[in-house]
Amino acid sequence: MAHVGTMVVRALGMMLKAETGMPFAVGAIAARESLPSERLPMAAIQEQNIDVGTLEKRAGAKYPSVSVYCERLENKMREKFRTFSGKAHMVMEVRVSHDHISEVEQDLGLYVDAVTQVLDLNRGPWNGVMFYGGGYEVKFDAVKHGGRNYLQTAKVTFSLDVSID
Repeated sequence: MAHVGTMVVRALGMMLKAETGMPFAVGAIAARESLPSERLPMAAIQEQNIDVGTLEKRAGAKYPSVSVYCERLENKMREKFRTFSGKAHMVMEVRVSHDHISEVEQDLGLYVDAVTQVLDLNRGPWNGVMFYGGGYEVKFDAVKHGGRNYLQTAKVTFSLDVSID
């Protein structure tokens, strides 16, 4: 069953990294907000569940970053003769760091908008075995010390329906 989690994480990571994914969404937001393109650098997209403290200790931590991972799988056996037919509960954790506290929250909001825009544009079937029906939840953490001086994190969670032979 672990291969299901790997498969859905890869599919979402590819979607975010695609030309029509985060690059498109960040560019659209920069244009909409009349921001120079260097104001919103491309986020580093990682297909792994990595703690902020571990990321900070790791050499070369870059911000902004988006960590994509599967939080849990539920095999509900809706389709009797399938190996897996259930839900994959996904998380996209967005991290932003800045020297000035006022810009951390603003930048985080812009990157969360980009991530949710990618989800909105990709409702429906993914790779023939996954289906995203829409809907997500966003949880913002408080600003804390870290990164370049201040760090803030938001988690975007949603569910995918998965059906595999």
